[in-house]
Amino acid sequence: MEAAVSPLPDDAEALKALLATALQKLDQVEQRAASVEAELANARARESATQALISHLKLQIAKLRREQFGASAERTERLLAQLELQLEDLEADAAEDDLSAEAAAAKTTNIALFERRKPVRKPFPENLPRERIVVPAPCSCPACGSDRLSKLGEDVTETLEVIPRAWKVIQTVREKFACRDCEKITQPPAPFHVTPRGWAGPSFLAMLLFDKYGQHQPLHRQAERFTSEGVPLSVSTLADQIGATCLALMPIYQLIEAHTLAAERLHGDDTTVPIMAKGKTITGRLWDYVRDDRPFGGNDPPSVVFYYSRDRRGDHPRRHLAAWSGILQADAYGGYNELYAPNRQPGPILEAGCFAHARRKFFELADVEGAARKKSRGEKAGIVYPIALEAVQKLDALFAIERGINGKSPAERLVVRQELSAPLMVELNEWLKAQLARISRNHDLAKAINYMLRRWGAFTRFLDDGRVCLSNNAAERSLRCVPLGRKSWLFCGSDRGGQRAAVAFSLIQTARLNNVDPHAWLADVLARIADHPISRLDELLPWNWRAAQVALAA
Repeated sequence: MEAAVSPLPDDAEALKALLATALQKLDQVEQRAASVEAELANARARESATQALISHLKLQIAKLRREQFGASAERTERLLAQLELQLEDLEADAAEDDLSAEAAAAKTTNIALFERRKPVRKPFPENLPRERIVVPAPCSCPACGSDRLSKLGEDVTETLEVIPRAWKVIQTVREKFACRDCEKITQPPAPFHVTPRGWAGPSFLAMLLFDKYGQHQPLHRQAERFTSEGVPLSVSTLADQIGATCLALMPIYQLIEAHTLAAERLHGDDTTVPIMAKGKTITGRLWDYVRDDRPFGGNDPPSVVFYYSRDRRGDHPRRHLAAWSGILQADAYGGYNELYAPNRQPGPILEAGCFAHARRKFFELADVEGAARKKSRGEKAGIVYPIALEAVQKLDALFAIERGINGKSPAERLVVRQELSAPLMVELNEWLKAQLARISRNHDLAKAINYMLRRWGAFTRFLDDGRVCLSNNAAERSLRCVPLGRKSWLFCGSDRGGQRAAVAFSLIQTARLNNVDPHAWLADVLARIADHPISRLDELLPWNWRAAQVALAA
């Protein structure tokens, strides 16, 4: 049998040349592989950046539409929240792929690195304390060794850092003294606590209340966080503090209520709140009434007061507004009808219609984008009605006029409305009646048209009074905290819990309307309210408190 012939040469020099050729080819293959990997990483980074940009633009468009056309029920809130979460994930993916592309491009020299357009970082707030760390400079020149160095300047790199929440126990020492003459014992009074014989400080109570009703963190989650930080507190103990804090803040709530109901024009709305009752949940209601004179240049500070009820009967708004008269902007809830009676005492309440509600009914029938999305998912898309689309365009023309006069005086607003809006309303009325005659009375379009025609006096109220707004969005914005909170705390434990929620929401939302940090305001009020004279209690209201803080800072 013949021996197999080796394909490799026997000469050492030939073997070296063959090995060098193989190594060269291997190096070329590695370079091509690195180039392909870099190109792939660049493509992934470019795709992730593009998706993040698209999601960012979608979110911006949704927010701009909301600002332009107003809120469209809670569905818009959920869509915006979903877009926010989607944008977070896409931005994180883009950053991760960007770093991968940078690492891959470093392995090759013939592939240009893809650079994602990153948002410009704003400088850190000036009010944050700065800790200066100076890196030791060399004692001699690294180039020549000379020690004759002179400082030319410095470069400062700022890094944002956070200090973990620190807990402390404040020991208030009250010394006792005995009189050697009369043998009487004297001692300073004990410090004030919101809870009798309490233990919680004002800053802690403010954090507890704000996190529960302002940040929608139930007490059991707060208790878990406290335990992880080395401060175990039971939920029942924290609940005691919530109840006592709301009771202590009732005088402030009553002042806000009186200020709100002193307005000549109010926004009103309500929303559902689940309540635990005998092993099941029932649907209670939270009502809000907003005083906001800023659209017509009013100088009175804005405020909102909340009320709780176990159901949605019409006697609740009648009780809330029993001593009030003026202009009420609200939806078409039938429970308000008795308030609009001409012979009502102590005075009439005039109804002002909400164009945002009227537009919403047409918009749902003219949602071209929604129908396209359903069609792309293979779902049954609703019919897009040209009449509804034209109605939306006519209503948008009125909103465009209002944006130009927002913040002006009632007289200036009234002049513009009589000149520009009144002809559009006459045309809209004639157009709605003409369209109603063409369609079936049971059609959804007929219901949307009748919603306006049957309340035409309320919808034309803004043409006679410059204080009236075109929509009821002020009440809806203040009420937004409730549906946001329902996702976290699910329900109130009792009717008393609903009443406490109304008090807390009134305080926190009023502070937000006046651009006041609710946590800081509540902490200061709780620290001062015991010794503060009752005749000067209005100094603790959010707008007065803010003015005092600004003056103190100046």
